[in-house]
Amino acid sequence: MSGLIAHFRAMALNNACSNLRLLGACCRLTEAEFAAERTSFFPSLLATLNHILLVDRYYLKGLRGEIADYSIFADETPYAAPAALQEAQVASDRELIAFCDRLEAGDLGREVRLDRDERGVDIETVATVLPHLFVHQIHHRGQAHAMLAGTPVDPPQLDEFFLRVDAGLRAADVAALQRMPAR
Repeated sequence: MSGLIAHFRAMALNNACSNLRLLGACCRLTEAEFAAERTSFFPSLLATLNHILLVDRYYLKGLRGEIADYSIFADETPYAAPAALQEAQVASDRELIAFCDRLEAGDLGREVRLDRDERGVDIETVATVLPHLFVHQIHHRGQAHAMLAGTPVDPPQLDEFFLRVDAGLRAADVAALQRMPAR
């Protein structure tokens, strides 16, 4: 197995566990606190975390071999309640994990078509889309983490997913992902 494929698999699991923790913390907020205006790139936790999910769906569509298009963004906040958003994000994260688990070395150069609306269709590869997707999630999760610090709920630890010494600290999250009902 390619070292890059192993890294993509680890990143997919990292994203899922980080999203589970972050959205789990948001589930302790009221819907009003979740939607409250805050200072960041997007104006609320609701907008930021919905954006992460929609962008995941956009790239996953392309990774599945379909042409990803901006119709995914027609409703920018389809989930007003954190629990519903968490359920949808878990489903998306499971799809990403399964995609990465099926990867073989020859898949990394496969074309991914991304319709960029007025700019036309961009041709990327699996090997360029996956790191972009992971960085996008990390970028916006950091913003959400900072916004959560301004609420009554403490932001969760999000960096215990790679080191062997932290295996026990992430075990409950990995198990929770497996127990959550599939959509």
